[in-house]
Amino acid sequence: MKKINLYYLLVFGLVLIGFTPASAKKEVKIATIGAVSPYLDTTLTNQQMVDAMKDFLGSQIAQVLLDQPDLIVLPEACDRPQGLSTQRQFEYFKVRGNQVHDYLASIAKENHCYIAFGMKRKDDAGVWRNSCVMLDRNGEVAGIYDKNFPTPDELERITASDKIGLIQTDFGTVGMVICFDLNFGELRERYAKLNPDLMIYIGMYHGGLDQAQWAYACRSWFVGSVGISNLLSQIRNPFGEVVATSSNHFNYIVSTVNLDCELAHLDHNKVQFKELKKKYGDKVNIYDPSEVAVVMITSEADDISAADMVKEFDIELADHYFNRTRSEINKQMQQNK
Repeated sequence: MKKINLYYLLVFGLVLIGFTPASAKKEVKIATIGAVSPYLDTTLTNQQMVDAMKDFLGSQIAQVLLDQPDLIVLPEACDRPQGLSTQRQFEYFKVRGNQVHDYLASIAKENHCYIAFGMKRKDDAGVWRNSCVMLDRNGEVAGIYDKNFPTPDELERITASDKIGLIQTDFGTVGMVICFDLNFGELRERYAKLNPDLMIYIGMYHGGLDQAQWAYACRSWFVGSVGISNLLSQIRNPFGEVVATSSNHFNYIVSTVNLDCELAHLDHNKVQFKELKKKYGDKVNIYDPSEVAVVMITSEADDISAADMVKEFDIELADHYFNRTRSEINKQMQQNK
């Protein structure tokens, strides 16, 4: 068995002081799969069920491997058959152990890609968690997130966590959330302060407008993998707009996105935007989604980042502008007391 909890401690204890890749144009090809776990014959032994789940997940992942993705995202509890009683589930988990985990690790290593997937697991303290595990390109554990907000019913079977953190990858920093987590603004605010490049969401419900809120609040790209057949798995930009989606015909999507972007407000920046475009031409994209008075500046260059472009032209980022407004209002209120 892999010592996955050691990695957990390393990732969430140390990643926030880790390095940020210096390279610009942080393109990443993302595959998200709404891999609905199948109903299996309950007369099968638990080991037969494990083998069947490995075969099933392998067939789902095979749909996207020809595109050579950098990251594959699978839903919450993707390695558990549907329709099992609670007692049978945990009997299955005991036999399953790390077998599915190790199988997915072999796929990640063979195809030199990251894989994020949901599983129930017992941690080193013997506590059951609902987790999202990310495997790196060598099949090793890059990081683990344990669900912070299980439902009341779920709390009868697993334990909640209060830990979050970012996983360092070769394309940027990644945060993860699971299903019911999406409803809690306090968790979203904690992640927003960490400034992730990408948020991964795995769940058994879609979340609707909450997905868009998370993307915009975190100023990050957002990929969702939903394990229900009639719900869509999607990729969103930092404005929360859907840029790629599965459909009623195909439960997966593969899309390349550029994580090297910054959000800036229109106020006091319009002249700088023109000068930025004049200098860098097609090496910079300034995207206006309309109505929010904020644009996304994306570097399409290999030798300069969006952050460096912003600094070069003294462009004020949206969050800095909002915080400056708060500061000025607080100063005025103090003076008027």
